[in-house]
Amino acid sequence: MGEFRMPSLGADMESGTLLEWRVQPGDAVHKGDIVAVVDTDKSAIEVEIFESGVIGELLVPVGDKVPVGTLLATVLPPGATLATPPAAPPAAPAPAEVPAPRAAPAEVPAPPAAAVARAAAPHASHLVSPVVRHLAERLGVDLDSVAPTGAGGRITRADVERAAPEVAAPPPAPAPAPAPAPEPSPAVAAAPAPGRPRSSPYARRLAAERGVDLADVAGSGPDGAVVAGDVTAAPSAAAPAPAPAAPAPAAPAARTGADRQASMRRAIAASMERSKREIPHYYVGLDIELGAATAWLDAANAERPVAERLLPAVLLLKAAALAARALPELNGFWVDGGFRPADHVHLGVAVSLRGGGLVAPAIHDADTLGLDELMAALRDLVGRARAGRLRSSEMADPTITVTNLGDQGVTTVYAVITPPQVAMVGFGRVAERPWAEGGMVGPRPVVTATLAADHRVTDGLRGARFLTTIDKLLHAPEDL
Repeated sequence: MGEFRMPSLGADMESGTLLEWRVQPGDAVHKGDIVAVVDTDKSAIEVEIFESGVIGELLVPVGDKVPVGTLLATVLPPGATLATPPAAPPAAPAPAEVPAPRAAPAEVPAPPAAAVARAAAPHASHLVSPVVRHLAERLGVDLDSVAPTGAGGRITRADVERAAPEVAAPPPAPAPAPAPAPEPSPAVAAAPAPGRPRSSPYARRLAAERGVDLADVAGSGPDGAVVAGDVTAAPSAAAPAPAPAAPAPAAPAARTGADRQASMRRAIAASMERSKREIPHYYVGLDIELGAATAWLDAANAERPVAERLLPAVLLLKAAALAARALPELNGFWVDGGFRPADHVHLGVAVSLRGGGLVAPAIHDADTLGLDELMAALRDLVGRARAGRLRSSEMADPTITVTNLGDQGVTTVYAVITPPQVAMVGFGRVAERPWAEGGMVGPRPVVTATLAADHRVTDGLRGARFLTTIDKLLHAPEDL
């Protein structure tokens, strides 16, 4: 039997809060599927599973904060069936009990009563996974009218798809009639009205907490779906219509704003303190003339539409990734008192967040990507980092990190290594400076590259070779 545990989403993470299960017992999963959403000190992270199989038992309820390594769920072999159907979906009962006894209400903002009601009330007689429930909402299928064929009375995807045309035929939808039901928020109302925007369960929960009407939010997810980042970027409703219910929304807002920033600074502080306490840093730097690189870039971009043009940063990233492959003792981790080289070059990219703080998710196998692929990966990663939609593998996998503060006008960056990595590369602003060559002095585009490295693993000689490798690569940009 396999195990799905709370992952470490960075060296500074000690625990995480389970925000959402994306699966239910009996659901088939494949390696790489997103099965849960976990809240860390820095962001809400979509967590992937790293084995295929069937979800057995969910062992941690939504809202619980547990240490890294805690067993979250069991995983049965592919094709297995549950010996006994689960008595009740763990996701529904758990939040219903959270408000009263839970000892850490500040970490788990008042489990949205609306969401609890939504999960429990309409389909209490059937077992329905979140995926199937979402499909039903999208197709406009009333789950109470669907005959279940799955194990233990579970409604399957096929059941919903079979019911879809039958429901679509009669235009007078039966569901919305009892609209003044228990929920004050129209965004969470169960009736799948035709105009309702698509949204993730976590986005709906955030919307309910923040008083945001999903109908007013522009979605940036697949097919225009509203995701969590869209909700957090939207202005919160000052006060919903019903006056007496005012006190509840105040607490959650604090968690996603100032409290989030405070927890992020604490996490960064802990990581940087550890770095300076444990890692004997050394630094080397090199000014790199970029005449050939910028000329090649201008020519390449002249033939491209604006949306497909390459940025100078992508040349620097590719050169850093190739240099890390050429000098593997700078690409890996210091663990258990020794250096462990990495099998791949997963390039961490420091991304500053709009609200303050930063994250450094990885671009996997950056040394093998073409420049167009790397540019697309960079755009995607930065967009999702700022929208709060990073994945667990991106947070856990960086083998060496690059930071670039050139857009802020800085010429030189002296980085602090993120443990347990052993090196970090810094790039400053690309600017014209006087450059002497062949006895002549003239203006040339120049960037200052720096390397912070762990002296337990390498010395200055290897660090210098790393930077001169980057220099050499940038003088032949057509080969990157």
